[in-house]
Amino acid sequence: MISFAGGLPAPELFDVAGMRDAYDRVFAENPRHALQYSTTEGDPELRTAVAERLTARGLPTGADDLLVTTGSQQALTLLTTALVEPGAVVLVENPCYLAALQTFGFAGARVVPVPTDDQGLLPAALEEIAAREKPTLLYVVPTFQNPTGRTLPAERRAAVAEAAARHGFWIVEDDPYSELRYDGERVPWIAADPAAADRTVLLGSFSKVMAPGLRLGYLRAPAGLRRSCVIAKQAADLHTSTIDQAAAARYLRDRDLDAHVAVIRAAYQERRDAMLEGLPAALPEGSRWNRPEGGMFIWASLPEGYDATALLKTAVAHEVAYVPGAPFFCGDPDPGAMRLSFTTHSPDEIREGLRRLAKSFA
Repeated sequence: MISFAGGLPAPELFDVAGMRDAYDRVFAENPRHALQYSTTEGDPELRTAVAERLTARGLPTGADDLLVTTGSQQALTLLTTALVEPGAVVLVENPCYLAALQTFGFAGARVVPVPTDDQGLLPAALEEIAAREKPTLLYVVPTFQNPTGRTLPAERRAAVAEAAARHGFWIVEDDPYSELRYDGERVPWIAADPAAADRTVLLGSFSKVMAPGLRLGYLRAPAGLRRSCVIAKQAADLHTSTIDQAAAARYLRDRDLDAHVAVIRAAYQERRDAMLEGLPAALPEGSRWNRPEGGMFIWASLPEGYDATALLKTAVAHEVAYVPGAPFFCGDPDPGAMRLSFTTHSPDEIREGLRRLAKSFA
């Protein structure tokens, strides 16, 4: 089976030796501290290292601005606990990251979709919906979005920040992918826009650049909301793993993470290009797809009359898989939409997987 379904980093690119050395050093130097309970806010050295990385990339941040979480998914859950009451309105891009839809649904929110185009969320639609619905928050993945791979342009980010300031809703800016850029120029975070500095929460993760098994993420939030998230985390799991935080901090001290990420980017760019090269022959005539500048996903739409969910069974019979796009939509889905991940297979495997996909549409 060649699966283009999972949103997984490539395991062969994990820095196993570097991580092993980081854990060994932690156990050699301060094992009892590493095995003890820790503070809810997170390891001070790790928070300092994250703050320095954010500051270097254009978002001035101090260690005390951050809360370490057990993956960025927990950060979203904590924010939802702190902000969202049953019946509260939450705005999302349409389509949207599936686990976010699930999180808001479990909280009893009324989730309202904001229309998008090939560049992401439409500011005019956001303005109209925010004025009508009085939302609590907007959840957005503006850089290499899951599932579409789209990147929201700078001018639209500014419009989002201005809308939040005007209508008083929070922006939850989820950013697991921005370090995986292969083409183009980096676009500043919404969190860096002064118009929404007091209304924006930035979520980050080590899963895509170090390893998802660490289960390490963080949120950067204004003080009052951050304190509410700390209280929610105390109730949820007290704190994130002490030993894993210490090892990550040690890794960041001893290793060049940027150099490691450059290796990942080079591999993923080659894999993305192989998929883009093969899609014209793999998908039915009239299909459309985007060319993401980074991230992990290509978003494709089959011609009218094709149902990507119904066709998945045939694809699996040909030993290839993808994710149908329908579950990512809030409201009426595009039945022909599909998400293709290119990160976990070599270019040759991608080419073979696309040959199998072509047979499933024959």
